Amino acid sequence: MNTATSTSPTLADIAARRAQVAAALQQALPARAILSEPEDTRPYECDGLAAYRQLPMIVVLPDSEAQVVAVLKVCREMNVPIVPRGAGTGLSGGAMPIADGVVLSTARLNRIVRMDAYSRTAVVQPGVRNLAISEAAAQHGLYYAPDPSSQIACTIGGNVAENSGGVHCLKYGLTVHNVLRVRMVTMDGDVVELGGESLDAPGLDLLSVFIGSEGMLGIVTEVTVKLVPKPATARVIMASFNEVTAGCHAVAALIAAGIIPAGLEMMDQTSSRMVEPFVKAGYDTEAAAILLCEADGTVEEVEEEIARMSAVLNTAGASAIAVSQSEAERLKFWSGRKNAFPAAGRISPDYYCMDGTIPRKRLGQVLEGIAQMETKYGLRCANVFHAGDGNLHPLILFNANIPDEFERAEAFGAEILSLCVEVGGTITGEHGVGIEKINSMCAQFAPAELDTFFSVKRAFDPAGLLNPDKAIPTLNRCAEFGKMRVSGGMLPFSHLPRF
Repeated sequence: MNTATSTSPTLADIAARRAQVAAALQQALPARAILSEPEDTRPYECDGLAAYRQLPMIVVLPDSEAQVVAVLKVCREMNVPIVPRGAGTGLSGGAMPIADGVVLSTARLNRIVRMDAYSRTAVVQPGVRNLAISEAAAQHGLYYAPDPSSQIACTIGGNVAENSGGVHCLKYGLTVHNVLRVRMVTMDGDVVELGGESLDAPGLDLLSVFIGSEGMLGIVTEVTVKLVPKPATARVIMASFNEVTAGCHAVAALIAAGIIPAGLEMMDQTSSRMVEPFVKAGYDTEAAAILLCEADGTVEEVEEEIARMSAVLNTAGASAIAVSQSEAERLKFWSGRKNAFPAAGRISPDYYCMDGTIPRKRLGQVLEGIAQMETKYGLRCANVFHAGDGNLHPLILFNANIPDEFERAEAFGAEILSLCVEVGGTITGEHGVGIEKINSMCAQFAPAELDTFFSVKRAFDPAGLLNPDKAIPTLNRCAEFGKMRVSGGMLPFSHLPRF
């Protein structure tokens, strides 16, 4: 889609282009908002998918909407691609730079513009951290419900780009269910508001199209989020199971009983044993799987729901049940789940975090399939996931210093995603496609569907300058992918340096 990246530029080409673009940007931004030296841009060479890295040509850090508009104007006139970036905690390479492009960081757009306790809303700029919204709303007895594991660092702009979830998304929804309005700038320089603060907004529901679009349609400058009342109390059940399949059946049984827990998470034994020495959450490391089931509300509501969930879990074959007896113990139970990714670094030099979604009734089947893949690829896999909505996060453990281990990890991950599609699921639940899953898009969607996706992008970004070569594969790439699948090989990101 983007002619600026159709051929690989040489280092000399990039140096000359950098000087030219930097000079133009200096007319629109203060000097402190432009980074062009390699040592200054290196912190932006990748996001949480650190296996692939690329130095950007230039990084800009605007601190106002007017500066964002000015940057887009320069890039549009000079045909320079732009990669939007939040805190860089994304795990799919959505903020992967382009060698001859500009990274636009929203880190300095970090103000909470307005907190309205009466309407239970907050208006924030995209660089505001997820957790900071809840911290600011706490004085009003409110909080922002979506709570990704990276909430201490990730920003609301990135949450909007990826449609982030979290451990409480089963009851309270993903980002798309908790955002009322987005103010953004198109590549043409137009400032557009999608959605609104009323119950409904006129016209097409472009807000839902924009949330989860991975920076390909516009640059976020302001977001209005819903706030919800902080529950009077909350308690967590930790249920142990001697077989992973029994834990999976318990998940289905809870939902079938009409219970919608505030959180419903599952971890296999590999994950529990990985996390427990790191966090000391009190996990049952002898269990084949544990379920974390949270109830929140009034004291009476919580007591009733805990009793109902305990009965269902016992009937489903739980070998042990522990219930948090204090807020500190509840937070400790959750700290283990939320620290699963960093805990992986204690037992493996590297890990590859996957993200796929499947029907709940297929949980057992998919986990059995992953266990078989461990043998096939000779790699361990720790499974943690949002069990309530079937969002899997397998952590494939490998050592990049051992020849071909990363290639095996990639192939392992691709096969997990293929299995997700095969059982009626999808290749991502909340991490996005980015560069990581672009080949898997070819496996899930037909050419006509991919062309429709491109049509939406062209409507917002005719020149294809916003985050090009991400999320939506070209038909040529899918044709190459098909040939590689027939031959049993992998289609690599050959233009991207690894590690």
